[in-house]
Amino acid sequence: MNPNVILMHMGDNVAVATCPIKAGEQARLSGLTLSANQDIPRGHKLATRDIAKGQEIIKYGEPIGAAKDDIRAGDHVHVHNLDPGGK
Repeated sequence: MNPNVILMHMGDNVAVATCPIKAGEQARLSGLTLSANQDIPRGHKLATRDIAKGQEIIKYGEPIGAAKDDIRAGDHVHVHNLDPGGK
């Protein structure tokens, strides 16, 4: 199986979809497979593990904001649940 998400940095807790992923489809990354909980558009983020409300969201090895609510592994991560001012 080919990966359909990219992890930009080993410390990230989100991966980026390289193609659209439908809810229920598998997000595949080397050594990681999880089910997408919502549709994930190409270029959008998917949580690779559970992220608690207020916890930093890490991309490129750097915080890009904080979780507005609890985020489950496989959730779409975008403006609806990411507070960029929370970093």
